Amino acid sequence: MDRIGIISGGGELPINIGKSLLKKNYQICFFYIKGYSEKAKYENYENVEITIDSFSKILNLLKEKKIDQIVMAGSIIRPSLNEINFDFNTLGLIKDFILEPKGDDHLLRSIAKFFKNKGYPLFNWKELCNDLFASEDNLTTLKPSNYANKNKEKGLNIFKKIGEADIGQSLVVQNQLVIGIECFEGTDELIKRCDNYKKLGDKKILIKLSKYNQHSILDVPTIGIQTLKNLKKYNYEGLFIEKNNCIILEKDKSIDFCNNNNLFLATINKID
Repeated sequence: MDRIGIISGGGELPINIGKSLLKKNYQICFFYIKGYSEKAKYENYENVEITIDSFSKILNLLKEKKIDQIVMAGSIIRPSLNEINFDFNTLGLIKDFILEPKGDDHLLRSIAKFFKNKGYPLFNWKELCNDLFASEDNLTTLKPSNYANKNKEKGLNIFKKIGEADIGQSLVVQNQLVIGIECFEGTDELIKRCDNYKKLGDKKILIKLSKYNQHSILDVPTIGIQTLKNLKKYNYEGLFIEKNNCIILEKDKSIDFCNNNNLFLATINKID
């Protein structure tokens, strides 16, 4: 069986993917990125610390660990030019994405193409990690109210118009009005920001979907306990996530949190 190298940014997603693949007897080595990943998370697994200042060093480590395919997961901030060591391999990436004012999806595709050309194709982990996703219509005891469903329809129609742009994966709806769209700040900051626009009427809902042109295994929508805590703190009714295409970190714990805090968690499909 192939050896899989997980290039790990921040957050819980890399370790969740790794644990799921280990259960299926894949050989896993975590290449956690210094400054973004917590070393302690990987101490019980085969791991190597890497930095983003030289892609040549990363390639050498992939070769040393006899990696066949890679997974890229976790959050990372686009590097600036003064953070990069301009070795031969990195110069090839400079031309492709760092100097171009394009979005994160373009950046990720460019890095994936770079590694593939060097002999390290992306591993399609989604097909094997379906335990991280949700296929049920409703995951919680509480179901969406009629108001929430009306807000959902409004959100889906708006997302159809903006979802092809490389902007964000989430939006907030209340009273059938979109009061916030995720930008660079991320989902949790969106939830907090929209508290400034709280109106009388029904409770706000969060909708989280993949962008229409988004790479299916490079930038998968993800929610976790912190997002749910923020929904509770800022008095949301609940959230809709994309069916079979949004990762729920610590799934059982997340569902229990919703059930214990009067939040609904349900799945939806994007409008084609």
